[in-house]
Amino acid sequence: MSTSRRTPLPSSDRTDVAARLREALLACDFTADGLLELLGAPAYAALARSETVPALHATRGDSPLETLVRLFLLQQPVPRESAAKSLPVADCLAGGWLVPAGEGEVAAVVDVRPYGGPAGEDWFIVSDLGCAVGGAGGIGSADEGVVLGVGGASTTLAQLTVRTPVDSALDLGTGSGVQALHATRHATRVSATDVNPRALEITRLTLALSGAAEADLLRGSLFDPVGERTFDLVVSNPPFVISPAGPFGDEPAGSGEQGAGRLVYRDGGMNGDDLCRTLVQQAGERLNERGYAQFLANWQHIEGEEWTERVRSWVPRGCDAWIVQREVQDITQYVELWLRDAGAHRGDPARYAARYDAWLQEFEASGTKAIGFGWITLRRNATAEPSITVEEWPHPVEQPLGDTVHAHFMRQDYLRAHDDAALLEGHFRLAAEVVQEQIGLPGAEDPEHVVLRQHRGMRRATEVDTVGAGFAGVCDGSLSAGRILDAIAQLLGEDPVLLRDRTPAQIRLLVEQGFLEPVAG
Repeated sequence: MSTSRRTPLPSSDRTDVAARLREALLACDFTADGLLELLGAPAYAALARSETVPALHATRGDSPLETLVRLFLLQQPVPRESAAKSLPVADCLAGGWLVPAGEGEVAAVVDVRPYGGPAGEDWFIVSDLGCAVGGAGGIGSADEGVVLGVGGASTTLAQLTVRTPVDSALDLGTGSGVQALHATRHATRVSATDVNPRALEITRLTLALSGAAEADLLRGSLFDPVGERTFDLVVSNPPFVISPAGPFGDEPAGSGEQGAGRLVYRDGGMNGDDLCRTLVQQAGERLNERGYAQFLANWQHIEGEEWTERVRSWVPRGCDAWIVQREVQDITQYVELWLRDAGAHRGDPARYAARYDAWLQEFEASGTKAIGFGWITLRRNATAEPSITVEEWPHPVEQPLGDTVHAHFMRQDYLRAHDDAALLEGHFRLAAEVVQEQIGLPGAEDPEHVVLRQHRGMRRATEVDTVGAGFAGVCDGSLSAGRILDAIAQLLGEDPVLLRDRTPAQIRLLVEQGFLEPVAG
């Protein structure tokens, strides 16, 4: 693998410089909230799309905060005299954060982007210049080892992750260190791995500049760097893009041409979705009992094969799983997305067409008709009856979802331990912010459909019958399910024994989907 041709990074050994730089940035309100106030919402949102013109327009003054925005976010050289009003310039030059640029000017070596932590922490994410926003945003870098910052995939995984306190956590394929940074809040020991040595150095800078605890940084592929160690939490936003041998198939890696070669941050170097499959299959034996592994992934939709069975086959023994497909793209959409990510659309049209065709040939050869994107969560559980849920859910959800993910697996434990008779002895409470909708023709005596809808978490909706709606409506934890059904049977004039026999399946579904929460009787 060729290394990145980007400029040398700041010294990760000079933690004293990082601490002084952090102090200076905070003193100037170089924070997520400070930027929003300075730039305004439109320009701030544009930065998240890698559009810099609105921010340039908004920072034409010479205040310390405006200077820092131009220096670290917009990659503009600034007069050394202006930088000295807010930064320890001599220290930053000695530590490699700044370099001389032109007569009397200094420039940043890396992008430093404020990032608000979940509890209001003022963090900073370090990345290569021009690559602060990760994901398919038209980065257009020819550097194989380029390190991206925070993008939609990074924040999605961070918000999905179960945040219960743990002893050990692993960020596999750390990149700029976003997941490792989050893990330092609730894990006693954090390890981070990457095949790209530049990514490990940038992760070290991210942690130091954010004032977070150090992590154990290890170079290597998949689980190789950690040996036989096991963890309470494994998270990974892996290089899941399904691409030909190189991302374009017609040029060798490291050829140096715009858009050519394998991009380490996104191209896993395996055939099809093998990297994601391997990662998931190997994760089971790396988890401590009741530990979680959470990934973002792509998977192939193969002609004549159910995608649900494909990803279900990845789940390792001894693990419960919840797999959610969030989006599906046909192969033309997928190819265009990732060719643009590498900037291939900006080059020679004939070469772009050749690369496009190479992707299509690869997909056609494997029978791939579409690509799915989604979330995979595993939980190590030594049970003879694992719970594996594979579903498609393209609808809006309420982030963060970490508590929702945790609750999903707790409900699986409950349902596994309670047969229908035990379920009727159980007590339940209607989940918060669940509403009932009745659908039917205007003026009709009875609705055609009764739907329960969540306004939290996954925001699910499910159709119920009259009994199910009445049961859910009175669940406040005070009465057992059986006693509630007996009361409903009396009200409707039904046989209570028959009602008890046919209703547990509906109760089980409402518990499984989070509409009802088990409570102690």
